[in-house]
Amino acid sequence: DAVDTAGYQAKRVADGVQGSLAIGCVGSATYSLFPRFVRTLREELPGIDVSVRGEMLVPDQVAALEAGEIDLALLRPPVTSSRVVVETMRSDRLFALVPDSHRVAERTHVRVESLRHDEFVVHPGLDRSTLNRLVVELCAEAGFVPRIRHEVAETSTLVTLVAAGLGVAIVPEPTAALAIAGASYVPLEPETSVDLAAAWVPGRTSPLVKRAVRLLREITVAS
Repeated sequence: DAVDTAGYQAKRVADGVQGSLAIGCVGSATYSLFPRFVRTLREELPGIDVSVRGEMLVPDQVAALEAGEIDLALLRPPVTSSRVVVETMRSDRLFALVPDSHRVAERTHVRVESLRHDEFVVHPGLDRSTLNRLVVELCAEAGFVPRIRHEVAETSTLVTLVAAGLGVAIVPEPTAALAIAGASYVPLEPETSVDLAAAWVPGRTSPLVKRAVRLLREITVAS
């Protein structure tokens, strides 16, 4: 019986329907795609053990993938590591995040140059955050250098600081799922977007990781 049981379990692992899966997620996806993805994993693959590390910056996700601490990551490209495979899943439109009292809070859209006199709340710089680099690039295209008031690692903290009136931010649309009183989301014009991708290390890609990526593709197509 023990041998039969072990063989059965080994087959389920080989089929990608049993085992453990550690997933890392960038902050702005934690409140939208990620919950739906994890819920689908639990429904479709009830035999797996899913562990989650949320609010991870891209370099931390890549380091965790390479070290084998996580099996799959949802992140914002680019990724410079040659050991990691990256597959774009979707593009998310960028929004200006402002306090409710801000002069553009009631607009249907806003141009980046309208924020030139504001202080910004951003994710950490020095190539630790794709969104930080994108904010700097957008402001440069608009003819100014953003005045950074706060750098924070967590998206939830970033939204909270903006809601408190401590600056403005530029965030992907899914961040709006994090509804905090005092914060307004206004689409950027012209429309600008940032990619969301799945990443994994091919040499450690188990059948479970492959199955999870397939489910993720299905979810993003359906949405």
